Amino acid sequence: MGTDSEPPGTAGPPAPRIGGTPVDGLLTAALPRLTRLMVAAFTAEVPAYAALPREELAGDVTRVCEHGIRVVARALRHGPGLADPGELLPLVRSAARRAEEGVPLSAVLCAYHLGWQLGLDELLAGAGPGDLAAVAATQRVALTQLRLATRAVTDAYLDAREALHGYEQAARHDLLTALLDGRDATEAAARAGLRPAPAYVVLALAFADHPDEALPGTGGAVAARRKVRRARSEVDHDARGGALHALGPHGGRVLLPSDDAGRALGEDWGRLVALVARLADRTGAAVLAGAASAVPAGVPAAVAESEEVLRVARTFGRPPGAYRVVDVLLDYQLTRPGAGRDRLAALLAPLERQPALLETLRAYADSGFRRRATAEALHIHPNTVDYRLRRVTVLTGLDPTLPVELPRLRAALAAHRWGTT
Repeated sequence: MGTDSEPPGTAGPPAPRIGGTPVDGLLTAALPRLTRLMVAAFTAEVPAYAALPREELAGDVTRVCEHGIRVVARALRHGPGLADPGELLPLVRSAARRAEEGVPLSAVLCAYHLGWQLGLDELLAGAGPGDLAAVAATQRVALTQLRLATRAVTDAYLDAREALHGYEQAARHDLLTALLDGRDATEAAARAGLRPAPAYVVLALAFADHPDEALPGTGGAVAARRKVRRARSEVDHDARGGALHALGPHGGRVLLPSDDAGRALGEDWGRLVALVARLADRTGAAVLAGAASAVPAGVPAAVAESEEVLRVARTFGRPPGAYRVVDVLLDYQLTRPGAGRDRLAALLAPLERQPALLETLRAYADSGFRRRATAEALHIHPNTVDYRLRRVTVLTGLDPTLPVELPRLRAALAAHRWGTT
C-alpha cells in the first residue's frame, strides 16, 4: 500500500489504554457482539445491504466485519499501517463481490464508515477525563486504518465494475449488431441481460462541435470524450438502461426500446423531441436527429430511413432538433432516386458555372422568395438580386418572379442540392 505500509514485524508505541485496559484488548473482547451490531446496523441503515440475501450477510459480510475489527486491533497494538500487503485482501475480495452484485459504491463506503463509527463508540464508551491522550491516539490509528481500507476497497470495487462494464458493453454491442443486421436477437439479448423490445425507435444523431473541442493539445480530445460520455449518460437515463447505442464525437446511432412502433413517432413524439433537446443541453453542442421506428426485424430499414431523414435535414439547413419523414416529407420525396429527380436537377445545370447566381437563387428560396430578405442575407443591394434573378431566367428558362414557376423551381433546387452534397 505504498508509503502507508510498514515492514512485517515493525513494532510501534505501546497500545493506548482506556480505563487502564489496552484498547486492542477491548476491541478483541467485543468482537462477536460488535460484529453482530455492525451487520444489524448495515441492514437497518443501508438499503442496499438490507436487500442482500441472509446467507450473504451471515457469511461474507460477517467475516469481513470480523476481519476488519482484527485489522484495527492489530494496528492499535503495533501501530497504524499494514502488517503486510495482503492484510486487506478479504476486504478487497468482498468489495469486488459487492460490485458484481450491483451494490452501489456509496453503499459499500457507507457501511465501512458506519462500522468504524460503531467500533470507535465501543472503544471510547468507558473513556474518562484522564483518557484524553489515549482517545486521541485511538482515533488517529482508527482513521489511518479507515483511510487504508477505503482506498483498497474503492480500487477493488472500481476494477470489478470496469471489468463487468466491459463484458456488459460487449454483450450490448452484440445485441445492437444483431438488430442492425436483421438477425434474431433473442440469444444476444439474453447475454446482455435484456429482453428484445417489441419495437425500437432508431435515432441517427449528428453532433456539432463543442466550443472546447477547438482547444489546442489534448484539451479538444478531452472535450470530445466528455461530450460523448454525457450523451450516452442522457440516453441511458432516458431509456432506464435499455438503450443500445454506438456514439462518437460526431454522432452515431441509438436504439430506444418501445412498446409500439407507431405510437413512438406519433403520440409519444414529444418525448423524443425532448430527449434530443436534453442531449443538446447536456453536451453543450447542437444536435440534429433523424428518427424512424420498427419492430426488431425491421430495424435495418428503420436505420436506413433515419439516416436519410438526417441527411435531408442537414442538406436543407433544418435547425437542430428531431425529425421524422413526415417533418421533411417534400424534400425527402424530391430527393428520391429516379429520372424525375435527375431532370429536375438538370434544370439548374447552367448555373453551376455561375456560383453567385446559384447562391442567390438558393437564398431567394430560403427566404420565402422575398427579394429584400435575400438581399439582407447576402449583404447585397436589392437591385443586385433583381439582376441576378433575371440572369437565372435567361440561363434556365425558369422565372423566379412568377408564382407559377415557384413549385418547379423549389423542386429543382431540392434535387440539385441533394445531388451536390
